[in-house]
Amino acid sequence: MTALYLGLACSAASTSPRCQQQQQPPAAAAQRWAGLCAPRSSLLPFGTGAQRLSAHRPALRRPTPPAAAQSIATTGEGPGAGGSGGGTGGGTSSSAGGGLSALLRSTYDWLCTVKPPKTLWRTMAALVLGGEALVRILQGKIHWKNTIEQLNMVGPRSLGVCLLTAAFVGMVFTIQFIREFAKLGLTRSVGGVLALALARELTPVVTSIIIAGRVGSAFAAELGTMQVSEQTDSLRVLGSDPVDYLITPRVLACMVAGPILNLLCFCMGMAASVLLADAVYDVSCNVILDSAMRAISAWDVVTSMIKCWVFGTIISTVSCSWGYTTTGGAKGVGESTTSAVVISLVLIFVFDFALSFLFFQGQGDALKQCMA
Repeated sequence: MTALYLGLACSAASTSPRCQQQQQPPAAAAQRWAGLCAPRSSLLPFGTGAQRLSAHRPALRRPTPPAAAQSIATTGEGPGAGGSGGGTGGGTSSSAGGGLSALLRSTYDWLCTVKPPKTLWRTMAALVLGGEALVRILQGKIHWKNTIEQLNMVGPRSLGVCLLTAAFVGMVFTIQFIREFAKLGLTRSVGGVLALALARELTPVVTSIIIAGRVGSAFAAELGTMQVSEQTDSLRVLGSDPVDYLITPRVLACMVAGPILNLLCFCMGMAASVLLADAVYDVSCNVILDSAMRAISAWDVVTSMIKCWVFGTIISTVSCSWGYTTTGGAKGVGESTTSAVVISLVLIFVFDFALSFLFFQGQGDALKQCMA
C-alpha cells in the first residue's frame, strides 16, 4: 500500500508545471533566459507606465451642444430676437455701456501716463503750505523757540546787508536827481522826489531782494537738506508736525521782520542821501529834509510796510515749499535753492506792480506840495 502511494506521488510531481519547467530542453531554457534579459518595456503590452496609463485613459472630448443651441449661436435667432425690439434695445444699451466704460478706461490710462511739470506740483504745494502756515498762525499754534531763532536770522543778522544796500541805493539816486534838477532850478524838490521813490518803490523792493537772496536761499537749502536726509520723516515718527515745527516759524519771522527792515532801510537811504547832497553838491540838509517832509505822507509809509509784508510772506512760503519738496540728493538741493530764489524775485516784481496799481491810482499832488 505504501508503495502504491509513493508511485502516485511521483507521477503527480512529474506532471506538475514546475517539474516540466525543470525538465525543459536546453533550447527552451535559452529562450526563457533571453526573455528575462530583454528590456522591461518590451515585456509590457503597452510600453512604459505612462504610455499604459494614457492608453487606458478615456478620451476627453468637449460635449457637443444640441442642434438647437448651435443654430441659435450661429444665426443669432432666439426667443428674444423675434420680439418687438426688446432684444435689439438691450444689445444697443449694452454696447453703449461698453463704449463708455472703454472711454473712461482709456482716459484713466492717459491720466496715469501724463507727467505734469514739477513746477506745477510745487506751486500747489506752496499754496497748500502757505495756507496751513497762516491758519496755524491765526490759531496760535506757534513754536516760539524756533520762531525766535528764525526771527534773529531774518532780522538782526540781515540788518547790516540791508542797511548798506539801502545807503548806496539812496546815494546813487541822489546823484541822478541832483544832476538833472539843478539844471531846471528845482534843487529844493530833490528831497521830496527821493523820499517818494524810496518809500513807495525802492526800499520795499531792495529789502525784499536782500531777504530773498540771503534768507530765502538759506530756508530752501536747509529744508531741502532735511528732506533729502529724511529728517522730516523722523519728525513725523516722533509725533511732530513739520509744518508747525519748520515752516510756520519761518513764515512768521519773515512777516514780522520784513516791514521793520523796510522802515530802517528807508531811514538809512534818506540819511545817506542827505549826507551826500550836503557834502558833495552843497545842498543843505535842511532843504532836503523839509522837501521830504512836505512830499511824503503816512499813507506812503503804510503802503511801503504792506508791500514788504507781502513780499516777506511770498519769499518765506516759496522758499520753504521748494525746500520741503526737494528730491534728488545734493543736486536736487542746489536746484531747489536756485529755483526758489529766482521765483521769489519774479514774484516780488509781479506783486509790486499789482500793489502799486492798487494803491496809487489817479493823479498825485505830492510834488506840487513840495515845490510850493
